[in-house]
Amino acid sequence: MRWQGRRQSDNIEDRRRMARRGGTAQVGGLGIIAIVVVAYFLGVDVRPVLDELSRQQGGGTVQSTTELTEADRQAAEFVSVTLADTEEIWGRIFRAELGEAYSPPTLVLFKGMTQSPCATASAATGPFYCPVDRKIYLDTDFFVTLSRQLGAGGDFAAAYVVAHEVAHHVQDELGILGQANAARQRASQTDANAISVRIELQADCLSGIWAHQAEAVLGTIEPGDLKEALNAARKIGDDTLQRNAGRQPMPHTFTHGTSDQRERWFARGYQTGDINECDTFRADRL
Repeated sequence: MRWQGRRQSDNIEDRRRMARRGGTAQVGGLGIIAIVVVAYFLGVDVRPVLDELSRQQGGGTVQSTTELTEADRQAAEFVSVTLADTEEIWGRIFRAELGEAYSPPTLVLFKGMTQSPCATASAATGPFYCPVDRKIYLDTDFFVTLSRQLGAGGDFAAAYVVAHEVAHHVQDELGILGQANAARQRASQTDANAISVRIELQADCLSGIWAHQAEAVLGTIEPGDLKEALNAARKIGDDTLQRNAGRQPMPHTFTHGTSDQRERWFARGYQTGDINECDTFRADRL
């Protein structure tokens, strides 16, 4: 992916020099991993659990100044360039296809832990989009986890992560996310999980549209990039994550979709470049 020396986004909020201590950080590393893995595999939103731990241990009261490394600075530049690409691409699509203006999200960079109106953001929870403040929360150390622990390395795999969270903002802009989340609140746990799968697969498809446009319009895609993104989509499928954790896949607990589904919907967006092809809520087969 050609990203060095290119335009960076102004919609970056960098909180990394003020890393919070205490709270979930006081729970041992294995404790955090256990909480996250169990909650994720059972289809439970892990952030309220970490919020409660933070409250009990006074995690919101202590901060420390953090020095940024060269790797930190490069990661921020990479994320900023990728975010700028999403702004240009979705701005074009909204104007040309929807006749509307695109209002881009702000991306919050942090290290360790920070607060959001949705829940505590931490390295353990991974990146997420908060529709309350319309911001994306990202600890760039997640890219290391993605590469070393999940086996999905490469800059385009990392870009796919950013594009996926931006896709949730696109869903929010279109009114889809609010309707889907409202339906989830009225549904049983199993049905709510099924709705979550459709939300996530649509975001994968929209990420594929971003990749399509990055290649066709921006010319930033290099040989091997698409393979990196497809590999990342496969590595974070619910069934693959559960098997890698030594569990039998339990479809009723899936919240993001299987590896095949995530790869297929990303590929659908990439191959068609058509936002109308990403309607997972009307699809009979995911």
